Amino acid sequence: MADILNLNKARKARAKAQASAKAVENRAKFGRTKAQKAADEAERARISENLDGARRE
Repeated sequence: MADILNLNKARKARAKAQASAKAVENRAKFGRTKAQKAADEAERARISENLDGARRE
């Protein structure tokens, strides 16, 4: 015979797993420190200035 399955617990476990996966995705997407954001912005500014300096008239 099959084991008894509590559908409410299965539904909650599935929702918890989906929320956990979403949290991992969000940490990768938005979980950066202020210093990392500032370093990226400085890198973008440096690249932009370098391109502007190499532009021909």
